[in-house]
Amino acid sequence: MRDAAPKTIYLKDYTPFGFLIDGVELTFRLSPGATRVLSKIRFRPNPDATDTRFFLHGEDLTLISAAVDGRPVTPRIVEGGIELDAPDAPFTWEAEVEIDPKGNTALEGLYMSNGMYCTQCEAEGFRKITFYPDRPDVMATFKVRIEGDEPVMLSNGNPGASGPGFAEWHDPWPKPAYLFALVAGDLVNHPDTFTTMSGKEVELNIWVRPGDEGKCAFGMDALKRSMKWDEDVYGREYDLDIFNIVAVDDFNMGAMENKGLNVFNSSCVLASPETSTDMNFERIEAIIAHEYFHNWTGNRITCRDWFQLCLKEGLTVFRDQQFTSDMRSAPVKRIDDVLSLRARQFPEDNGPLSHPVRPESFQEINNFYTATVYEKGAEVIGMLKRLVGDEGYAKALDLYFDRHDGDAATIEDWLQVFEDATGRDLTQFKRWYAQSGTPRVTVREAWDDKGTFTLHLSQHTKPTPGQDQKLPQVIPVAVGLLNPNGDEVVPTRMLELTEAEQSFTFDGLSARPIPSVLRGFSAPVILEQEIDNDRRAFLLAHDTDPFNRWEAGRDLARDTLISMIREGAAPNPAYLEGLRAVMRDDTLDAAYRALMLGQPTQSELAGILFDTGTTPDPEAIHVASEALRDAKAQALSDLLPGLYDKNQVDGPYSPDADSAGKRSLANAALSLLTRLDGGAAAQAQYDSADNMTLQLAALGALLDAGKGDAALTAFEDQWRHDRLVMDKWFSLQIVYTKPDDVAATTERLTRHADFDMKNPNRFRAVFGALAMSHAGFHYASGAGYDLLADWLIRLDPLNPQTTARMCSAFQTWTRYDDSRQAHAKAALERIAGQASLSRDTTEMVSRILKG
Repeated sequence: MRDAAPKTIYLKDYTPFGFLIDGVELTFRLSPGATRVLSKIRFRPNPDATDTRFFLHGEDLTLISAAVDGRPVTPRIVEGGIELDAPDAPFTWEAEVEIDPKGNTALEGLYMSNGMYCTQCEAEGFRKITFYPDRPDVMATFKVRIEGDEPVMLSNGNPGASGPGFAEWHDPWPKPAYLFALVAGDLVNHPDTFTTMSGKEVELNIWVRPGDEGKCAFGMDALKRSMKWDEDVYGREYDLDIFNIVAVDDFNMGAMENKGLNVFNSSCVLASPETSTDMNFERIEAIIAHEYFHNWTGNRITCRDWFQLCLKEGLTVFRDQQFTSDMRSAPVKRIDDVLSLRARQFPEDNGPLSHPVRPESFQEINNFYTATVYEKGAEVIGMLKRLVGDEGYAKALDLYFDRHDGDAATIEDWLQVFEDATGRDLTQFKRWYAQSGTPRVTVREAWDDKGTFTLHLSQHTKPTPGQDQKLPQVIPVAVGLLNPNGDEVVPTRMLELTEAEQSFTFDGLSARPIPSVLRGFSAPVILEQEIDNDRRAFLLAHDTDPFNRWEAGRDLARDTLISMIREGAAPNPAYLEGLRAVMRDDTLDAAYRALMLGQPTQSELAGILFDTGTTPDPEAIHVASEALRDAKAQALSDLLPGLYDKNQVDGPYSPDADSAGKRSLANAALSLLTRLDGGAAAQAQYDSADNMTLQLAALGALLDAGKGDAALTAFEDQWRHDRLVMDKWFSLQIVYTKPDDVAATTERLTRHADFDMKNPNRFRAVFGALAMSHAGFHYASGAGYDLLADWLIRLDPLNPQTTARMCSAFQTWTRYDDSRQAHAKAALERIAGQASLSRDTTEMVSRILKG
């Protein structure tokens, strides 16, 4: 029997719930297979509501009893919950239900992870705990009592009474049900305190399984720095007596911002030099900051409905990006963010899964936790800040917090505070929230002998599913002008492109300048500019904007690769010489130079080829990408040993930005050096490595050279007891497997004793790596498509969320040749044809199949 047919929900149909809640009291009597949940909820009619139906959401609940004002009632069972005829005056609803945490493999609601009770309620998991109006605009204070044998029992808010077999918690701040959390189990804490700017001392804890307490120190430090930064930059002070983080092994997401009790995927909080890479440390720092920042942008001010998801997520991603920029290198962070946007969001924006930052409709809200909502949503905030300036942004945010504290707000509320604070009309800017697709900005230049330089800009957005016509958007285009000798003659100026076509002039120039356009990636657009490789080489050498200097090198690498793929051309000498100049410049940040050594991803190249009228051949793209790496190794052969040696870090491991940057450059050099020395330096680094950053990079280099079998076995023997390190072991083998063997390697790893499809981290470690192996996943035989489809069909009955998200690996299937398309379509249709497919996966596959 197929899951209930997906029903489309529309933003235009929003109506407030018919009742307000004056308080919620919950009692949990924990039992693995039969937990009882007793609820007592005080309702009163909502004077602003037009729909007075009393409907409570509920899924997978066994109703034991129900009462209104103490009198037993029998509610009507309806699709998605229950309803009854409610009084037209304040009343108290009471219910007792039974649920099965142990059998809850979907990891939504209350479930068990290796014997520990935990919850995940965003977006609609609370309805699997008890009957409730499970929507974000229904906010209430919660009192919770937990009864059981577990040594530690936690919930939201501040602790109350406790004793043998019970613990009580009270959250004084009204919140929607999606922010509810409960954790109970055998846990130990890593404690600390933080004194807020008003002098209040807050108790801090990171709760972990016994044995993991040695991996908490960095997470605690990141939390305290996040709390201080939010006070200093946004004026936001923490508002409870205690802040708890819990590490959970089985978790569909990275982390969850539940009020006062953040639940984290263990991979996003546990860190040690021996088991975590520099990238792990930076990611943990950013995620801890993100979830903490949600305390104000998401919790104190939440979203009125799930269409407004970008209001809390886009803003909070922007805030965590600001935080990382302040903690580390701002230029490197900006480049990293754009790399992620182009790798994840641009394909989404330009394919069958395209949707606006604020969707107009959805069938399953879990499918809209996307790069568009998060990353593009953050870019929209960044553009808004650039348009109104730092002072205007700060003024608007203060007004936002003052005006909407305790509200469930909308995008209209958000934009209104900017209009009120700055006097700016944002009617046109709002299109960034309503229109899907990535705008393309075309640049043309003109110069006259009177010293006037003109930039002619135009914008165009291709049709996307459900949106054939696109209106011009407000696009901030940051531009600087350089003289032919490399001096900057016009510092960065923010141009506002608001029409389909617009011209901007610069007067009083003594020579024709070289423009540096879209500095700092000032808008999430595709820049189309007719410039030759000599111009790019000039910008690579002279541009004062670090992002555009990197972009010039990236563009040279891209054009080199496209020529190699299409024409069999040799690597462009200008690109290789530009790289040499950058590698010789010791004044540049090491992390920045490491990024310069990178090159466009194979998926990105496929997208460029497709957009310019060429059907991409994944295997040809792979061959060209490898050939360019070989050419870089040869071109830099005299520099690589010095780069590697000079960027070794002495002393004990530290995850600070400078040390991490040096290791990043040394490891990038090692990767190229291995192509010259056959792996001698990599083997030496593997043998002597005292931290995971060096050990994993060396192992990857050895695998890339075809000489990693012994190290791979040694790595497994050393780390088989550590679940998070073993995730790396699984992924790395697929990443460094030749395309024709990727599917077979992946299939072999699924037969490994430690592969567990029920654990989202392990499933993603294996099949996420398969999807990221561009030439392997899209190999001509279709074996990659078939293997992923097989496992998604197996996983869907257990965990629809993870299944649906992994379906996005197929979203670019229509780029490729007829044979690959036939294989991919058959795999997708096989998934779609399953009799009991979940709503989550049904929606994703149907959208992808539409192409």
